[in-house]
Amino acid sequence: MIKNNLSDISNPVSAELNHFNKLFSKSIKSDIFLVDLIAKYVLKQKGKKIRPTLVFLSSKVVGEVTDKSYRGAIMVELLHTATLIHDDVVDAAEKRRGLPSINAVWKNKIAVLMGDYLLSKGLTAAVNGEDYDYLKIVTNTVQRMSEGELLQINKTRKLDIDEPTYFRIISDKTASLLSTCCEFGAIGASTDPEIHKAFRDYGEYLGIAFQIRDDILDYIGKSSIIGKPRGGDIKEKKITLPLIYSLSKNKDKASEIIKKLKSRGKNNSVEDIIKFVEESGGIEYADKIAREYAEKAKNCLSGFNDSDSKEALLSLVDFVISRKN
Repeated sequence: MIKNNLSDISNPVSAELNHFNKLFSKSIKSDIFLVDLIAKYVLKQKGKKIRPTLVFLSSKVVGEVTDKSYRGAIMVELLHTATLIHDDVVDAAEKRRGLPSINAVWKNKIAVLMGDYLLSKGLTAAVNGEDYDYLKIVTNTVQRMSEGELLQINKTRKLDIDEPTYFRIISDKTASLLSTCCEFGAIGASTDPEIHKAFRDYGEYLGIAFQIRDDILDYIGKSSIIGKPRGGDIKEKKITLPLIYSLSKNKDKASEIIKKLKSRGKNNSVEDIIKFVEESGGIEYADKIAREYAEKAKNCLSGFNDSDSKEALLSLVDFVISRKN
């Protein structure tokens, strides 16, 4: 039976997530009052815990959730939380998960340092647990995430992104951390490198499908559903797969559309670009590619025994490519 919400998908590891929440809370405590105050505030900004869920589900498909699985889940959630704090500083965001962002409350300098603190706590957890395999993977992930973000910034300035560059960006920025989560889960329950690779690839393909769907929603979503105005990427001059395809198929209009993109939403340019993409088949093309990656993700799990956890990972793929927000 296909699960259509994250709560159902995470149900096979609900007990593990409850235990994780307690461990995670302990992991970010500090004897410095300000650090501990902000750490408690971080815990109030409750996320969906998708990354720990991926770790535990992957472990359960392979075998059992172990102490190492928990350490891996803590590491990825610390890394994810640190990057969100840094992102809010870069974007001058005032809200995070319905609450004022850390930079809005304590200003940028403290927010950056708090992000650094959480990242260091994640690395310390790996060292203390002697999880050097985790450490090697996560340092590569941080590098990929940073390079992906910088590559996107550079290409957004130049407005010359093509499909190979787009896939490099979303693989590094988004898919790399999901891949790490699934690989951590597999490593926590197995010593077989082939199993590790299967879950690493599953997470990578899942992340790519997720990001393509996210980029599609920028063209087809409604503000009330997705929580951000339609055409937000266009206003930020981000060229994503629907537009990349459309520009390649309508080269006679490409220069005109790029000019509209540079105008950042002036003179109804956002709606003009959305209409151009719709008429050029960019949304259908991107959806087709997202579904191809979704099938690749599912195929990575074909060699494993059926279980509630495997069904949850397969349902997560369907959820990702059909979501409305």
